[in-house]
Parts: sequence; C-alpha cells; structure tokens
Amino acid sequence: MSTISVSEKKEFIHWFLGHHELRKREVAWLLSYLSSKDELLKRVHFVEHVSQLPKSIVISTKCSDMPPFQFSRKKRVGTDVESVFYDLQLFPDEEIYIGLYFQDRTTCPKFAAVLEGNPMERQDLVQDQLLSLFAEMLLDQAVRRFQKKQLYARIDESLKNQDKNAFLELSTELNKLLDESK
Repeated sequence: MSTISVSEKKEFIHWFLGHHELRKREVAWLLSYLSSKDELLKRVHFVEHVSQLPKSIVISTKCSDMPPFQFSRKKRVGTDVESVFYDLQLFPDEEIYIGLYFQDRTTCPKFAAVLEGNPMERQDLVQDQLLSLFAEMLLDQAVRRFQKKQLYARIDESLKNQDKNAFLELSTELNKLLDESK
C-alpha cells in the first residue's frame, strides 16, 4: 500500500522531533508511540493536506499558524491527543493520515521523502478531469451546431443571390463539418 518504508517513517519522526518544537507536548508522545509500533506505522501516511480523509491528524509546531493538534475521524474533529491513543487501540487496522505544519515544510527534503498523496485528492482530480472532458465535449458540440447553423444560413443566402461559387464553397465546408462530427 505505502511506498514509504517503516524505517524511513521512523527516521523522519525522530528527525522531526529532534528539530521542531511542537505546540502540544503530548503530540511528541503520540509521534514517539507511532514510531515504536511498526504495524501502526505501516498505516501512517504523511500528506500535504488532510481534507476529506476518513482518519487524519493535524500537527503543527510553534512556528506555524495552524491549530496545535486536531484529530479527525469520520468527519468528527477533536483536539484531545489522548483520544488518538484510544482510537488506535480500538481501530488498529485503519489508515492514518498526518498533516505536519512547520516552517519551511514545502522545501524540506526530509519531509518530501516521506510525503504521500492524499487518495481523496486523486479521486477529486479524476472527477475534475472527467467533468472538464464532458464540458469540452458539450462545448465542441455547441460550436459545431452553431457553425452548421451559420453555414446553412450562408448557403441559403448564396442560393438566394444565385452565387454558384459561394454555394459550392459553402457546401464543401458544410460536408467537411458534417464528416468531422461523425
């Protein structure tokens, strides 16, 4: 499932705890606990954004404006670190997504090395791409319909004016447009 190994996650957590001051001391205990349990750590994923995830934790350092700690499970949000320990005992097989907020996180190579994508964002991206494709198809269809209408009007005008050259040219253009839409 995860492309990041347990040892890489452990190494990152130890580095993170050694280099950053958390806004809640209990969060350090939680991260230490996670790093000591290989089976749990297999299901831990560090992500850039925790939106729309079934089970997520937001952790921030003193240099961040984000909330010190938030735990979200199935759209219920809490700020009690102890609740995560209980949840881990009750639901040890669930995936956990952690969003870390600290200074220079976007340029930190150690964070980038353990960063994984939010699976819900990928799902949203696919939906967005499908909607975009559908919109493009509708727009193409509307443009072709408009072009056909315009050509028919111009063909009628050429017949009315008895302009054989314009009629032939416009008829060829219409046939080409009709062939493209098949």
